[in-house]
Amino acid sequence: MSTKLAGKTAIVSGSGRGIGREIALKFASEGANVVVNDLDPLPAEETVDDIKTAGGNAVAVVGSVTEDGFAERFVSTAIESFGGLDIIVNNAGYTWDSVIQKMTDEQWDAILDVHVKAPFQILRAAQPHISRLAKAEAVRCERVHRKVVNISSGAGVKGNAGQANYSSAKAAIIGLTKTLAKEWGRYNVNVNAVAYGLIRTRLTEAPADGAATIDIQGRELPVGVNPQLLSALEKGIPLGRAGTPQEAAGAVYTLCIPEADYISGQVINCSGGY
Repeated sequence: MSTKLAGKTAIVSGSGRGIGREIALKFASEGANVVVNDLDPLPAEETVDDIKTAGGNAVAVVGSVTEDGFAERFVSTAIESFGGLDIIVNNAGYTWDSVIQKMTDEQWDAILDVHVKAPFQILRAAQPHISRLAKAEAVRCERVHRKVVNISSGAGVKGNAGQANYSSAKAAIIGLTKTLAKEWGRYNVNVNAVAYGLIRTRLTEAPADGAATIDIQGRELPVGVNPQLLSALEKGIPLGRAGTPQEAAGAVYTLCIPEADYISGQVINCSGGY
């Protein structure tokens, strides 16, 4: 097991499945303690079990990032379980698409809540702990860098037809990232964002009939990209293919290692050159 993140504690929202799971596994493989989160108990516990089986340390916090009190519970679990908080990854999210004339207020609010309001609340809940830890380190003349990585999207950088809510949310998270990079630099916190292109997850993969759905708190939402369209999209990517969840996790990991201690306020595109 490598030790790039030895002794660090990370919280990763939406880490029971897909990209978030791979981020959690990567962090743990590099020595970090990880607080795993998912809407559902089973995937969260599976990720925790896999980390522990591999010799790492992890605990689960189950629930929606949009629930009242979730942010405080998420952050306090890291402090109580592992004694600190060093890395925050705001990854949880989903899509609920429509063209603007058919988009409801419920659709708009749900997507803005999960992709912008929830990260804001998690970061706000973390601030007192980060401030306290940074001040104690300053007294000891220590410089300890902490990391925040917010997950954005190419849709937030360039827009995407049919995704007014998602594109707006992912653009907003970039604004939050750049602002906190300025506010939290005094605490030695590096705040960056990763904007994903086409990554093969359950949100993009779909059967030939395009009938895949996911359950989000009682809502059955369609997911997946038609296989023919997916193939066409891949042809427009300079590397000629969609990314894997492991590659997506690598972009986040790269921003969390000591070699990235002087990178802050940036948006890294993980898109195969698209």
